[in-house]
Amino acid sequence: MNIKPLADRVLIEPAAAETKTIGGIIIPDTAKEKPLQGTVVAVGNGSKDEEMILKPGDQVLYGKYAGTELEHEGKKFLIMRQSDVVAILN
Repeated sequence: MNIKPLADRVLIEPAAAETKTIGGIIIPDTAKEKPLQGTVVAVGNGSKDEEMILKPGDQVLYGKYAGTELEHEGKKFLIMRQSDVVAILN
């Protein structure tokens, strides 16, 4: 990965949005719910006030509007502060 988050930020690859059909109608990508779960791809070094708890490979839950979306090599990612992550999934 060529992206290295700074300070207390993490790079997350969101889980794929579920494809749903309602009575034969396919819901377009723009109307799908934004996934709230993903995998940590990279983490920063932390800051003097916050130690990094997350590590690459962690499955996490985050807030609906958390992070900044970016696209790198055709994949979509979110970059957000560690404090925007609400849980680690086991």
